Amino acid sequence: MKKGLLFLILLFFQLPFYAQQDAWVYLTDKQNVAVSIANPISILTQKAINRKSAHGVPIDERDVPVNESYITQLKNASGITVMAKSKWFNAVHVRGNQTDIEALTNLSFVASIDFANKSLNSVKPVSQKQDSKLENALTTFNYGNAFNQIDMINGHELHLLDYTGTGMTVAVLDAGFPNVNTMAAFQRLRNANNIIDGYDFVNRNANVYANTSSSHGTWVLSTMAGYVQDQYVGTAPDASYYLFITEDGINESPVEESYWVEAVERADSLGVDVINSSLGYGSFYDNTNYNYPASHFDGNTTYITKGANIAFEKGLLIINSAGNEGNSGINAPADSPNVLSVGAVTASGTYASFSSVGSAIQPTQKPDVVAQGQASYVIGTNGVIGTLNGTSFSSPILAGGIVCLWQALPDKTNAEIMQLVRESASQYNNPDYFLGYGIPNLLAALNGELSNGNDDENPEEILMFPNPSSGDVFFKLPSEETFWTFNIYDILGKRVNRFLILDENARIDVSSLVAGLYIVKITSQKTSKNFKLIKK
Repeated sequence: MKKGLLFLILLFFQLPFYAQQDAWVYLTDKQNVAVSIANPISILTQKAINRKSAHGVPIDERDVPVNESYITQLKNASGITVMAKSKWFNAVHVRGNQTDIEALTNLSFVASIDFANKSLNSVKPVSQKQDSKLENALTTFNYGNAFNQIDMINGHELHLLDYTGTGMTVAVLDAGFPNVNTMAAFQRLRNANNIIDGYDFVNRNANVYANTSSSHGTWVLSTMAGYVQDQYVGTAPDASYYLFITEDGINESPVEESYWVEAVERADSLGVDVINSSLGYGSFYDNTNYNYPASHFDGNTTYITKGANIAFEKGLLIINSAGNEGNSGINAPADSPNVLSVGAVTASGTYASFSSVGSAIQPTQKPDVVAQGQASYVIGTNGVIGTLNGTSFSSPILAGGIVCLWQALPDKTNAEIMQLVRESASQYNNPDYFLGYGIPNLLAALNGELSNGNDDENPEEILMFPNPSSGDVFFKLPSEETFWTFNIYDILGKRVNRFLILDENARIDVSSLVAGLYIVKITSQKTSKNFKLIKK
């Protein structure tokens, strides 16, 4: 009886709520497009311009902001609340009753309207979200450190080579970051001014620490940036971070997809390199009319996934948790072929039963890879180190390691870094829907890429080994050449050593060099070749 009464009470309170609809309003044009593209500093930061230039990413109309006068008119429309905006889609997310939203078509600058409730669209478009399954609360408090979860992906080896994220910028899209501004575990981050900024897209204010509806973002950030002397080190402790709240910890609605896209657009404008998103959408909205069918997790249908695909075109590397739905499958935007989706394994490297399983619906292998997500070590808002379960933690653990990898290989594109990570994984030649390509080996990814050399039509003619090295480095040189010059440069281009070689079986001693990345330039009368060398 009580259960039935409760249902009636809930239904009573839900009816007015469901009378309010969510929709995307797509606009016809933008202001000053040509002028803005010709003067990109007016719409992007210099860091964003530099990143796009370095990776050959064009600045186009999608980088131009939405026409603010159009947004003002939408805000003034009867019964309409503007929830979010997207320059990439030239769209605005609105909320209101169906009649008021449909009336917006009378505005000359409105190109089309797409209701989140599919049944309200006269032509069935696409747009909904899936439950952002935030991870379980702390299950076991356990003092210790996070060595196993970084050792599993060989990320600690990158730290030993002094690749700790310095110079890289990460945006964390999540639900809340309480106490990050006061916790001792983030003091090292604050001292270095590596928390650049933040914004709460849900509540529309810059104080990301005031939103205490969830501690999820704090836990996630700790796996990358937390530091407790002799007890805990995150996987990218020296990267710089933007903290963006896009997940509404109280309600589940399609507007969270729009918040997410809006935050990614801002990240792109700010020159962010890597985004970690421990969120997923599509199947668990409060209003079930908004849920996507399984067939829509095809990497190109949901609003959030389409936004992720544009982000990839813009040069961003998005790393997203695969989800905690087990056999129920991958969610959006992890379904995108342009997102590196991360599943979860146990501390011993076996499949974690909650980790979302891929399927033939996705156009590419999903999940892409896995990392430790069962009993992952995190730091709670009270400063206590404990364990949590979920792909929400396997994703940032790996994301931090990839940040360090990209720091070591700054000339690589987002697509190249993703592929290096996949190829380094434990079952690359035999992937499945549970572990994807397997557990990445980030040191192997780095070592393999640096050992390949570059700018040579016949790379097999000159061989360098071992790499990395702490002492002697050996070279196999073409026998027809008799005189070689070896110049070693640091990453700033300063020459630090020079050798003359008269033997096809050459050896140089690099033990006196400081640990780090170097360029070895080898020249003869006929040949010139560069190698990247890691000194351990």
